[in-house]
Amino acid sequence: MARKCDICGRGPKTIIKRTHAHKAIRTRQLLNLRTIKIKGKKKRVCMKCLKKVYKKK
Repeated sequence: MARKCDICGRGPKTIIKRTHAHKAIRTRQLLNLRTIKIKGKKKRVCMKCLKKVYKKK
């Protein structure tokens, strides 16, 4: 299963961290995903979209 939001489709970002010696280290920055039920189906939703869902209610 991919680490993507089922609503907006956002996925993990690739970022470059720098050490004290200024070496470049590539890492993945993952989303804050939550599993919730929407209309009886389980969906993996990022917190940005989850706030929008609860704001509409």
